[in-house]
Amino acid sequence: MSDRRLNINNINPHVRAAKYAVRGELATKAEQYRVRLANGDKSLPFDSVIFANIGNPQQLDQKPITFFRQVLSILEYPNLLENEEALKTSFGYKQDVIDRAKKLLKDVGNVGAYSQSHGAPAIRDSVAKFIERRDGFPSDKDQIYLSGGASSAVNTLLHVICEGPQTGVLVPIPQYPLYTATLAVLNAHCVPYHLEEEKAWGTDISTIRQSLEKAKAEGIDVRAIVVINPGNPTGASLSREDIKSVIDLAVEERMVILADEVYQTNVFIGEFTSFKKRLRELQQEFPGKYDNVELASMHSVSKGMVGECGHRGGYFELVGFDPEVSAQIYKFISIMLCPPVIGQCLVELMVNPPKEGDPSYELYQQEYNGIKEGLHKRALALYEAFKKMEGVECQEPQGAMYLFPTIKLPQKAVAAAAAENRPADEFYCLRLLDATGVCVVPGTGFGQKEGTLHFRTTFLAPGTDWVERITKFHAQFMDEFR
Repeated sequence: MSDRRLNINNINPHVRAAKYAVRGELATKAEQYRVRLANGDKSLPFDSVIFANIGNPQQLDQKPITFFRQVLSILEYPNLLENEEALKTSFGYKQDVIDRAKKLLKDVGNVGAYSQSHGAPAIRDSVAKFIERRDGFPSDKDQIYLSGGASSAVNTLLHVICEGPQTGVLVPIPQYPLYTATLAVLNAHCVPYHLEEEKAWGTDISTIRQSLEKAKAEGIDVRAIVVINPGNPTGASLSREDIKSVIDLAVEERMVILADEVYQTNVFIGEFTSFKKRLRELQQEFPGKYDNVELASMHSVSKGMVGECGHRGGYFELVGFDPEVSAQIYKFISIMLCPPVIGQCLVELMVNPPKEGDPSYELYQQEYNGIKEGLHKRALALYEAFKKMEGVECQEPQGAMYLFPTIKLPQKAVAAAAAENRPADEFYCLRLLDATGVCVVPGTGFGQKEGTLHFRTTFLAPGTDWVERITKFHAQFMDEFR
């Protein structure tokens, strides 16, 4: 018996039960391969590891946006302002970079000091103005909470919503495992509702109702519905009518809407409509009917064209919440003191980038559009490759950073997976990693309809070599198990 006080059997069982596939066994093994390659190991059948398991753009060579990093550099070391001329002549800083850094330093004082628990007031005001420009409806800075990325926002909101073991939250399947993992830790119920793959991963209200009624029959108090738009892992983008259907259901069933909108700039087909905008339109159109809708919407600097995952910046906006509940949310986030102040400043830069006529505008547009076009181009290249692969079906990419193809594997492969006590899609993904160095995530990590197999891949990695690795592996795998 170990002398240690803690062991795997006596720690919090809800933490033990939580699963988070995007950083699970495959990611750990991929990192081991990366270290072996870095140490000169030549025995592997590939010369690089492609981390296509997680939306981490700058790990995969997406370049930071110059304006953002230049401003941040001054915020981190304000002494640079002692020689503005050198910044301009030797390092290419434009005057608007210097002006913005000065303004942010005035607003926050010092990025090494705590801010208010829900973020610096001037930055929250900048976020409110961004939301007003985006939606055409007013936004109140006092209802905006800056956060350490959207993950922190989700954690905060679910902690406040979940009263006990009988609390339920509707979560789309497939979903980003943050939601199921957090609900597991809180010992609350994940109430799954399946997205419709054959309808481009659309949200079907009748399917949601079935899940809701089943949960209610089991005595579960379903209090909230999560919607990820554009979708992760599916990339689906919701129509205005789909959004209205969700809001109508929330009114009927008195549910809080958690709108995860971190991919709002990653839209290839159609255009993004926020839940806040649609709600305000409905409130205008049908006075009184939608007045009590409780909506929390989230955004982040980690996605879009910004890709600054490591800076941990984001925000959530509350609409229609009881002021006493909002006060408890403020208390909860105060326990962690405040979100990273440098991340808060990056949120301000994201929501208030250089404007036409500003000295940095041309380069900003060039970099921003270059990233967006590159993502779309790689998404289509991957989509076309999947269409040619035997037993693989994939929906056309609409947005976000991912594809979530269906794979139909030979029965011999399914049996081989069972012999290893693994789901068949996990078996496939491990074999893919071992053969090619490409790390993807099996569909079991996100949830999928029974009898189906999937995997999720990002399309962030540059070039097409790694796509060719996948197609070559797949052909060999199918032949091996045919």
